Amino acid sequence: MPPWARRALIALLGLIAVAALGLAALRVVRAVERRFVPDPSVIATASLEGLRAQNRLSGLVASYVAVVTATQSRFGLSAQRTLILPGQVRYEVDLARLRPGDLRWDAAAHRLDVTLPPLELVGPAVDLARMRSYDGGGLLLRFSHVGEGLDAANRKAAETELMRQARQPVAMQIARDATRRAVERSFALPLRAAGLDARVRVRFPDEPGFPAEPDPRPMERSRSLGEIFGLDR
Repeated sequence: MPPWARRALIALLGLIAVAALGLAALRVVRAVERRFVPDPSVIATASLEGLRAQNRLSGLVASYVAVVTATQSRFGLSAQRTLILPGQVRYEVDLARLRPGDLRWDAAAHRLDVTLPPLELVGPAVDLARMRSYDGGGLLLRFSHVGEGLDAANRKAAETELMRQARQPVAMQIARDATRRAVERSFALPLRAAGLDARVRVRFPDEPGFPAEPDPRPMERSRSLGEIFGLDR
């Protein structure tokens, strides 16, 4: 075999060997990538277990003040007493009730949807140190035990009023949003830490759907007075 043919054959064999090694290396890289690419479902399940271990989540603690008045008549006399009672109500979610079926990963949208257990109101925790009671005096209060009955009626009515205030739509929406943000962060942070560009949506079971996501488009810039009146030229 002529020397030039021998050199050409050696070069060809070298190219084939390099190509084979490159192909083998590419296969190894792809296998490693498949093995170590983070699985969103696994990460979400781990986050779920972490949340369940917390047992309960207090998304909001709100303070309210109840003002109630009780009146009682006896022997032709009447007595009246007013109670001012501050108290706190906690808005909680029992995270231990979360199940894997409450999570749904949308691979096409890169989005994790979470359905929470119902929002629960706990309380009221009344502030006895700031409780105030007022009455107009009178013979019935002075010479009978009517005052004890008025106090009991006021205390019961005040606690009912505190819970009524806590259930108002605005207060409930604030509590839902606060809880929603806390749970979104709990699922989103591990996903982002694993390098996944994923969004998280959270809803409550009595809501018809997930809240609308913010519009990513920038808001239109408002014009200045100079632009409106043609002064900026």
